[in-house]
Amino acid sequence: MEIENLKKALKMLTSSREFYKLVPEVRTNIVMAKEKAKTVNDVAGIPGRVTVHKKDVFACREPEYGASSHLARLILEVRKYDPTHRSAINIKYDRRIIEICEKMNLKVSYYDRRKEPREIKVKENATIPWGVEVAIKRIGRVPDVIYHKGDWGKEPMIVLLAADAVEAAKIAIKIGEEYKKIGEVDI
Repeated sequence: MEIENLKKALKMLTSSREFYKLVPEVRTNIVMAKEKAKTVNDVAGIPGRVTVHKKDVFACREPEYGASSHLARLILEVRKYDPTHRSAINIKYDRRIIEICEKMNLKVSYYDRRKEPREIKVKENATIPWGVEVAIKRIGRVPDVIYHKGDWGKEPMIVLLAADAVEAAKIAIKIGEEYKKIGEVDI
């Protein structure tokens, strides 16, 4: 079920005329967890991520389980607070995209990687759980959008959370359409 949902979402993203503007330098991934997911191998994603060339968005491989580490760990952490969130997609950071999310009435929160405690920063795979916890505590619930403005060697990023991959893709595409309306200048 998760693989089929991801395939539909991927088709939506690659067919969108505006989504390419949202692909970050590290590229995009979209994931969906099994209903009772416990490990990254219970979360399906896109091997090699979703990339862009000019205006063409594409994936080189079909979705498979265990294909993502970062987003898989993020969605597993989110599900500890709210198991209805089974999917996540990362897009580039731009403050105007955050404003679009807020205008769409999405619940937005963030964490500041520059304020990450040293003991978290030096521990492998500890940033994501810490960031999710900070973002949730900031607004008192699981948000629809979590972002950070980066840190030394870390690209700023926005992550959209949803019940499934198709819903995540719909939200991302709507953001892309609104983003097109405000122009091409990156901030």
